[in-house]
Amino acid sequence: MASWAHSVMVVLAIILLPIMVETKVWHYKFNVVMKNFTRLCETKPIVTINGKFPGPTLYTREDDRVIVKLVNNVPHNITIHWHGIRQLRTGWSDGPAYVTQCPIQSGQSYLYKFNVTGQRGTLLWHAHITWLRATVHGAIVILPKHGVPYPFPKPDHEKVVILGEWWKSDADDVMNQWIQTGMPPNVSDAHTINGYPGPVPNCSTSTGYTLHVESGKTYLLRIINAALNEDLFLKIAKHQFTVVEVDACYVKPFKTDTIYIAPGQTTTALLTADQNSGKYLMAISPFMDTIVAVDNQTAISTLRYKSTKMYSPTILTALPAVNATSATNVFIESLKSLNSAKYPALVPLKIDHFLTFVVGVGVNPCSTCINGSRVVAGINNVTFVMPTTPLLQAHYFNISGVYTDDFPGNPVAPYNYTGSGPLTNMQITNGTKVYRLAYNSTVQVVIQGNSVIAPESHPIHLHGFNFFVVGKGMGNFDPLNDPKKFNLVDPVERNTLNVPTAGWTAIRFRADNPGVWFLHCHLEVHTTWGLKMAFLVDNGKGPNESIIPPPKDLPTC
Repeated sequence: MASWAHSVMVVLAIILLPIMVETKVWHYKFNVVMKNFTRLCETKPIVTINGKFPGPTLYTREDDRVIVKLVNNVPHNITIHWHGIRQLRTGWSDGPAYVTQCPIQSGQSYLYKFNVTGQRGTLLWHAHITWLRATVHGAIVILPKHGVPYPFPKPDHEKVVILGEWWKSDADDVMNQWIQTGMPPNVSDAHTINGYPGPVPNCSTSTGYTLHVESGKTYLLRIINAALNEDLFLKIAKHQFTVVEVDACYVKPFKTDTIYIAPGQTTTALLTADQNSGKYLMAISPFMDTIVAVDNQTAISTLRYKSTKMYSPTILTALPAVNATSATNVFIESLKSLNSAKYPALVPLKIDHFLTFVVGVGVNPCSTCINGSRVVAGINNVTFVMPTTPLLQAHYFNISGVYTDDFPGNPVAPYNYTGSGPLTNMQITNGTKVYRLAYNSTVQVVIQGNSVIAPESHPIHLHGFNFFVVGKGMGNFDPLNDPKKFNLVDPVERNTLNVPTAGWTAIRFRADNPGVWFLHCHLEVHTTWGLKMAFLVDNGKGPNESIIPPPKDLPTC
């Protein structure tokens, strides 16, 4: 892929076509351009949409239809993934390169077309090829149907808050470092809140984002972690959040002074401006409870009450320690589905597929790398190799030789995944493998962390589905006793989960969406290393249980 220093111009035109006549028709035109941005006292060109970093917010409404025209006038490839949109039968519009589509090449265009069926809340869109999502990302706001209220007090205002990372160098160069050396790439140089890092050492001109509020008003904050590689904490001095939704799924409201959010996750929370007039620190910092390197820069912004004097002192707060595992556990364990008559938690109780996916890092030989080896990652000791023909096309057109459907649903050679024993199972095999599911079958996946080399938390994202997080724990999953403690009544519903360091998380979902659906770690470094796989869901027998035919403008490789 060419450097970001090349001229870039991508055009996104968005037209929302409502299903119901009385629904408002939304019209958007997005232009993706190269623009110079100054951060950390340095200026560099980055890929942006409409010259903005982060990109503009895509607004729609539950059950609307969305059509996005993407015209690529750049000298390298691009795709867009609509993260969390279920894409019922419309896998052609999901966006991951070489999984559901060929990349959109220079001079080509493509129409992304999908319905927003039965979803409402906060999601995100981002590039899904190489590390372009470092700057090519933005929010998706799905409003409830007309006349349908929120299941919580109506806020006075709504604000989008996007958390990210910033590198002084090109993100592609960071990725290529691993390819060339075999060693982990550099961490980012700063964190950002709505594109701004705030004051940082050795940069007197670095500025921060300001959240303006009025005393007594309540704000719905739509918080998105668009960072490539780091879990984050968010705090605002002397203010509390009331969490009401995650990943576009309502939850039982709970109060907290700290938001914990992993890459790819969204959290929607109410915040009431109930303090004295003034300026209050709003900041994010990383979470990492092992020895893995992180960017330890704190992004600083300000919550400012109207009429506060410019030079008023900022009221400060203490952020959690970088290894504050207890803070992450408190937040995660507070999340419960609303499970009401209107928003039921339809947890599968009878399971057809019991799967265990061991996720972690390994080492493979590399004759051209510095130490003669390369750090890789995988699931059940398989590092996924991206094909040159997209998996969905190979499945739909019955093209042989692209993939095999023998992805191991359980570890081939079980061992002590989280113990301190000898370093076994370090080497990982390569393969383009999928796991096949019958339409409407039910699935339980225990995602087990592997601490053999580098234990850390993994944010795992599943395309095409929401799932219920029915349990989690530390150490090795006990198939006899741990299921007895599963929450099958009101578990949180998500599209991106947290696997705790040296622990496990169990999810359940129904395979009611035919197509090929990516599952991968949302730490971009781990995705690059191969911590990914795909589910292949066969067509059902009903008229609305099959993949729709591919569009005529489907990109070619």
